[in-house]
Amino acid sequence: MNVRGKRPSGQALVEFALVIPLVILLLMGVFDFGRAVFAYNSLSNAAREGARVAIVDQNVVGGVPVGATEAARQATGLGLDASDPAAVLVSYLLPDLSGPCPARALGCIAEVTVHYKYTAITPIIGSVVGAIDLRASTQLPIEFTKP
Repeated sequence: MNVRGKRPSGQALVEFALVIPLVILLLMGVFDFGRAVFAYNSLSNAAREGARVAIVDQNVVGGVPVGATEAARQATGLGLDASDPAAVLVSYLLPDLSGPCPARALGCIAEVTVHYKYTAITPIIGSVVGAIDLRASTQLPIEFTKP
């Protein structure tokens, strides 16, 4: 029974205690989604820049294609390893994409594929969703070859 001028004590605190974990989880979910979008945009940019280098420089330095090195350099926030073909793969295809281009001549297609496993930092979301495979690929025709 509520006497005039007195408010029920504790009701708002209980409601707040019930709602705040859901609000925090929702906010962390939005944060994790933003990180996933950032990671995908970084991968897309890395694949594009790696392909731009691969179409003018097909050299391999230390067993790593120059295009792969550039792709890994562009995605510094993701910590990609250019020497790992599972993370960054540079391949040269025939103009009709039917197979590998052995000569790496003008008109062949340079393809750079970048792969990253994204995991959410929120423990509940990370355990429910698990690791998400993000992959970006760019194909451009070779424009220049060194004699």
